[in-house]
Amino acid sequence: MRWPWSGRQSDKDADPLPESSVTSHTPESSSSSFTSHPAVKRFTSWTDSLNKTDWEHYRDPHTWVPPALAVGAALGISAFYRSYLRRIPTTNHIRPNFFRKRSLLGRVTSVGDGDNFHMFHTPGGRLAGWGWLRKVPSYRKDLKGKTIPVRIAGVDAPECAHFGRPAQPYSGEALDFLTQYLLGRRVRAYLYRRDQYDRVVARVIVRRFFFFKRDVGLEMVKRGLATCYEAKTGAEFGGRETQYRIAEARAKSRKKGLWSGQLGRNGVASPSGEIESPREFKTRMAALDVEAGVAATTASLAPSSSPAATTATTTTKAASSSSPSGSTVTSSTPSATSTTSTLPATSSTPPPPPPPSPPPSSPAKSAAPTSQTTTPPSTAAAGRSNPGLGGGRAGNWGKGPLPGKR
Repeated sequence: MRWPWSGRQSDKDADPLPESSVTSHTPESSSSSFTSHPAVKRFTSWTDSLNKTDWEHYRDPHTWVPPALAVGAALGISAFYRSYLRRIPTTNHIRPNFFRKRSLLGRVTSVGDGDNFHMFHTPGGRLAGWGWLRKVPSYRKDLKGKTIPVRIAGVDAPECAHFGRPAQPYSGEALDFLTQYLLGRRVRAYLYRRDQYDRVVARVIVRRFFFFKRDVGLEMVKRGLATCYEAKTGAEFGGRETQYRIAEARAKSRKKGLWSGQLGRNGVASPSGEIESPREFKTRMAALDVEAGVAATTASLAPSSSPAATTATTTTKAASSSSPSGSTVTSSTPSATSTTSTLPATSSTPPPPPPPSPPPSSPAKSAAPTSQTTTPPSTAAAGRSNPGLGGGRAGNWGKGPLPGKR
């Protein structure tokens, strides 16, 4: 009998085996036939079923192949996004493995000089939605800290006026050409390295007339608006130095741009009057800066007049302005004071050395005339020191009359 609340049929209530199946088999095959009979169930104890995993289910390809494909696709999409679709805001975000192996596609937002500009990185171009779904900022405040400064590799354009230096001939023409040629256009920069100003040195390619690609540096050299880079270190040509040298030689022979010998717009001639390359111009300006620095240092280290000498000069001027028509002679003492004496106008003999302090004199003696003497008179009061010998303040003769007056 099976109770309603029992969830499992007991062994006693199990359906009995048919007699035909029991009598038809031999004892040797009774075990195999017993287990294979559909009405017989094999039971497992509760303790044996703990922590038991059925691995047969996971061996089925329909179980593990779809998750493996999903994980692989996610990792591949993530790697592709990091390498080709993630935007690089500044030079510091460029990974080292990008140089000489990768290129960046972007839009030129500003041109700073004849051979450098700023680029807003637009990875993927129009296929990634740039230009119709995603817009490039146009205001300077929105572009701050979001652009990559690029220096055109292999060329050196004339220097514009900055840092107090004059403009080089044809610097304005080079700046105008690069602005008209690149500003607002999409360019591809093949990265070479990073320079000392945190700029990316790269070969820049721009599309002109839909399908025609142009090397910007090479076009500037052909027009005589730039020269081949002549520095001893840091030159990058990307394997195209010969092509650049040939273009420069042709521009020289045809006297184009700065090779024409004219000053150009806002140009300043070199001191010798000869054609000066951008590298020679930089070298000359650097030498002038060094000379100016040396002159400023020499002027700052030059010996200036001491305070004692300045005080003595002031005392002499004050005494000469209030003395009679006689000449004034000043002699310095170790205490940085001056002694002023009145001599006749026709006398050319030097004054005698200052005498020691005289003893206190009586009022009768102090009333004697002293206009023709070369030594300062004594003071009227006893114990008053001679101001000319450092006893009083420099340039102050007390309350009595000035020397030479009664």
